[in-house]
Amino acid sequence: MPEKREELLALYDAQLRTDAETPSALHVQRLGPLRLVTFAEGRGFITYPHFSTTAPQSLAELAAPALEYFLAQPEISTVEFKTRVHDHAPGLAQRLEELGFIPEPTESIMIGFMQSLISNQAPPPGLVVRQVKSPAQIETMCRMVARAFDEPYDPAITNALVSRTARDDGMELWVAEVEGQMVGAGRLEPVVGSEFAGLWGGGVLPEHRGCGIYRALTDARARSAIAHGLRYVHSDSTEYSRPILESQGLLKVSSTTPYVWNRASS
Repeated sequence: MPEKREELLALYDAQLRTDAETPSALHVQRLGPLRLVTFAEGRGFITYPHFSTTAPQSLAELAAPALEYFLAQPEISTVEFKTRVHDHAPGLAQRLEELGFIPEPTESIMIGFMQSLISNQAPPPGLVVRQVKSPAQIETMCRMVARAFDEPYDPAITNALVSRTARDDGMELWVAEVEGQMVGAGRLEPVVGSEFAGLWGGGVLPEHRGCGIYRALTDARARSAIAHGLRYVHSDSTEYSRPILESQGLLKVSSTTPYVWNRASS
């Protein structure tokens, strides 16, 4: 079984990039090694397979034509260019900023065995962890997660999750409740054709942190993934969740920085 960082990173590059990242894409256009992806609600996304110093074409050179592709589509309001620190991409960050992309906080790419996330600790007293599926529940969840990350509520995220839930593509939405109020949430994202599931969107309201709620959400999602035969877990983690996942046996194999372009501010 792979245990070393290099082996887990190789699994990440082989099973979790390009098409595996975009199961809900409406359209994918190729531009050299880049995948230019269109999602619902006017969202664009740019990703690419891993390559080292033998890149077929410089990513920095392709950044401008990639953005032009989305500029020609007036319905696209935001574009994310996903970068990874272990890729050979000289000059890419500088070129993206020249084009108006803004770097968001860097996150740790965490990989490990799903079984390692099963907790032997009892959940906090009174905590209820469950799945949600209705549009009203999903909106409440998204509003709470926006508060947890100190971000404005974006109805486009709610609409996208409601659409995916209706398609029943394997995604699961989990929430933690205290006295009937949502205080934490996270997604489980099985990766089709792989041994992985992703843990995404994990957030807990500041006033409820440090008492085991994030751990309970992680445990519930891991148990569900194992029940579906999934062996490995991956997550892009903030500095709040990274130490928790490390304590449960996951390894930081690399880091990722999303660069985001907004039409309204360009």
